[in-house]
Amino acid sequence: MILAQQTDLRLDANALDYVLVAFYFLLVLGIGYAARRSVSSSLDFLLSGRSMPAWVTGLAFISANLGALELIGMVANGAQYGIPTVHYYWIGAIPAMVFLALVMMPFYYGSKARSVPEFLFKRFNRTTQRVQAVIFALSAVLIAGVNLFSLGLLLEALLGWSLALAIPIAALIVLAYITLGGLSAAIYSEVLQFFVILALLIPLTIAGLSRVGGWDGLKAAVTAGPGGAEELSSWPGTTLTEIMNPTLSVIGIVFGLGFVLSFGYWTTNFAEVQRALSAKSMSAAKRTPLIGAYPKALLPLVIIIPGMIAGVLVPQIVTLKAGGTTDVEYNNALSLLMKEVLPNGILGVAIAGLLAAFMAGMAANISSFNTVFTYDIWQDWVRPGKSDKYYLQVGRWITVIGCVIAIGTAFIASGSGNIMDYLQSLFSFFNAPLFAIFILGLFWRRMTGTSAWIGLLSGTAAAVAVNVLVTTGVLPLSSQAGSFVGASAAFVVGVVVAVAVSMVSTPRPAAELTGLVWSLTSKEERTHETHGEDSGWYRSPVTLGIGVLVLTAILYILFW
Repeated sequence: MILAQQTDLRLDANALDYVLVAFYFLLVLGIGYAARRSVSSSLDFLLSGRSMPAWVTGLAFISANLGALELIGMVANGAQYGIPTVHYYWIGAIPAMVFLALVMMPFYYGSKARSVPEFLFKRFNRTTQRVQAVIFALSAVLIAGVNLFSLGLLLEALLGWSLALAIPIAALIVLAYITLGGLSAAIYSEVLQFFVILALLIPLTIAGLSRVGGWDGLKAAVTAGPGGAEELSSWPGTTLTEIMNPTLSVIGIVFGLGFVLSFGYWTTNFAEVQRALSAKSMSAAKRTPLIGAYPKALLPLVIIIPGMIAGVLVPQIVTLKAGGTTDVEYNNALSLLMKEVLPNGILGVAIAGLLAAFMAGMAANISSFNTVFTYDIWQDWVRPGKSDKYYLQVGRWITVIGCVIAIGTAFIASGSGNIMDYLQSLFSFFNAPLFAIFILGLFWRRMTGTSAWIGLLSGTAAAVAVNVLVTTGVLPLSSQAGSFVGASAAFVVGVVVAVAVSMVSTPRPAAELTGLVWSLTSKEERTHETHGEDSGWYRSPVTLGIGVLVLTAILYILFW
């Protein structure tokens, strides 16, 4: 791990910057305190009482994803790979977000499930619910650790603290406002954090472009660099996948990232789905991922481009790209670029933006962790039949425990040179096999409960096996390509095993699956026509979905 005293990473913040950061912390804690007054039940604490308007849940939906994955990870990828990184946004997010809204949300929200594992109980059986609850709880604290590690890195760079001090303090900050106000505090903080993050990214992009001679100057510098002109084209993306065969590279991006990893993450990850389930109506729940999809499509312009700027402007990153000796990693690209181009005052806002991003990412995972653990493990498995007040207190204590565990997993994340590669490995382990089971169960009513949990575990085992083979060098793939292959293996193995087991086990009666399987659910229940304040063409989920797909296609053409 790179320490502040070994490298020139410490940001030159002055008193004004620190005042701005302190004000931001007080504002977030104030939101948590204010939200506490509306928490009187476990449903209020864990799902905001299902009362949130669509614009709030939509911004919280995308803000919850704006953690280490978006900032440190994607800026690092922009510096390392260039324009091909846009695949994580456009083919790797937008289609799945539209699918979640139009196809899956009617089943999630309509079933009244409080979590993804609880939906699996309704569709399959209790064993599948428990297996997935344990798997999700593990994945949530591991990914929370990534965001916590990133937040610790920032405090290390800002204050010169060691990670051993910075990580626990960062955890305490997040713990304070979630424990106070539950999911409502997390969601309203995420809306604030979304705008604070933009207040970091937009000035950083403008200042960076001005230093390299605008877009034309950046293109010229990238073309003359080690990656060459290939870093300026999204396809075939061989710099991203590190698969030299262009055809295989495209297949890896489209199937491994665009289908398995993307749909696995966006349609089944409860840290995201939870925001939609807190919406006040079916229409608001369906619009939640679509409202989030529009900024998601445009974020590469202020995340990947700064990474590319760092790759040609920051001396340490330039040396790293050229294969020279340096004590920095691509994960340091964002903080080094901030140090290089931002003046004081704006630097304080930028630091607050980084804090916002990492706190949003960690809060999303911790708030979803406490919901799944409280409902699907504690209430349905360990201690059923207790009062609602009891489960409210359990939810608060589980929040504390989740933050403590995340401190440990943060140090696991610190062993990764590229956070994005580490995250993609986790997604291949946990999200890809779940998507296989989920999508098969949604469209094939013959699928059984026994096949679901066996397929889930088999898919996870397949992804872990691929990761071990890549790590040990048996499979000659980069970690990036290994994640795509691992996710594909998890999906295929999960489907094959689930189909095989279903053929030799007994399915549930069709009458028990109404509203849980596509063919057994009426068109009216699937579409949920909007009325009253939810009516109007501009609120139509179909219109919003088509619009964001068209926007994404235009962006792909511009950066082909």
